[in-house]
Amino acid sequence: MEPLNDWRDDTRLTHAGRDPASHGGTVNTPLYRASTFVWPNARTLPDYLQRADDPHLREHIYGRNGNPTTAAFEDAVAALEGGFRSLVMPSGLAAIAGAVLALVKAGDHVLVTDNCYGNARQLFERVLPETGVEVEFFPPLLGSDIAALMRAETRLVYAEAPGSNTFEVQDIPALARVAHAHGALLVMDNTWATPLFFKPFVHGVDVSIQAATKYLVGHSDAMLGVITTSEALYSQVRERVRLLGYIAGSDDAWLGLRGLRTLGVRLRQHQRSALAVARWLTARPEVLKVLHPALPDCPGHALFQRDFLGASGLFGVVLRPVPEAALHAFLDGLQLFAQGASWGGFESLIRIAHGRRRFPGALPDGPLLRLHVGLEAVEDLIADLDRGFARLRT
Repeated sequence: MEPLNDWRDDTRLTHAGRDPASHGGTVNTPLYRASTFVWPNARTLPDYLQRADDPHLREHIYGRNGNPTTAAFEDAVAALEGGFRSLVMPSGLAAIAGAVLALVKAGDHVLVTDNCYGNARQLFERVLPETGVEVEFFPPLLGSDIAALMRAETRLVYAEAPGSNTFEVQDIPALARVAHAHGALLVMDNTWATPLFFKPFVHGVDVSIQAATKYLVGHSDAMLGVITTSEALYSQVRERVRLLGYIAGSDDAWLGLRGLRTLGVRLRQHQRSALAVARWLTARPEVLKVLHPALPDCPGHALFQRDFLGASGLFGVVLRPVPEAALHAFLDGLQLFAQGASWGGFESLIRIAHGRRRFPGALPDGPLLRLHVGLEAVEDLIADLDRGFARLRT
């Protein structure tokens, strides 16, 4: 059989994290619910402990360090991301917190994109300063000009492309070059594109984070995060996140494995449908602007074309100013676009998007909505929105 790295992504999605010969011939890696593993005798314990800490081996000694189910999910994600190894986490936010806390210490300086995920922002604004880490936000389209913000104590640059709610696309290769030239690391949230549509390690990222709750699980039924690192950083990150007690449950990791098998076909459908809805919205008189990285007028579109392999189903829409009652009438009567906080599942979602920014002009003047286009027939989704606009007008 060819090595996994020689396969294309769709083949990796089908076969990575599976070894039927090791599990009695089962096609799917079984669900291991295990807290305790036993070893043969006292004499072998030191060897077991050493093997459990070796990043090139997979010896299980206690459930908090993983089991065959979580290991299979980690192996599959690492193969897709192009990193050395992945670490499964209980949520996307846990992946962000675990990775960042593993890489910084008191006295360090961290640069964070101004359009990062809202709960990540709270981590950077509230938690890190309490540990003695100084945090500074930068405009998401700064690119190589971030060099002017680098200091001797800058340890980490945190990126998210495209950014939450406003969907600016950052110049990840430029951020990586500047960070590395100053002895810093680049950490990126790759949830929106997934490793199918953006290859973080090809573009210089040192640590990639995903809220696997979204597209990797894909069915809105599990909380899951994942950190993927370079070989040089793996042991450091693994030690810290396990000391913090971070590990996902076996059931959620198994659901992540199940979701991976159909990620390719789902993402391609999300992409087609979301682009159709986004283009329809650009012609609506009620719409001021559509924030979709694949559309030419979205900030960073040229970078999207250069670096990304596709677009997912999540994007933003800025409406012309309307009374709150009209906006609520539009939203509350929708049948196919439910109002919910997550995204990445098979269903369509919509919500009023709120955000905080440090830099003037970063947020639009009109109502900002975030849409996730699911797997429904695009004609039905457009008809649902069309009826919503009729309610808004009246």
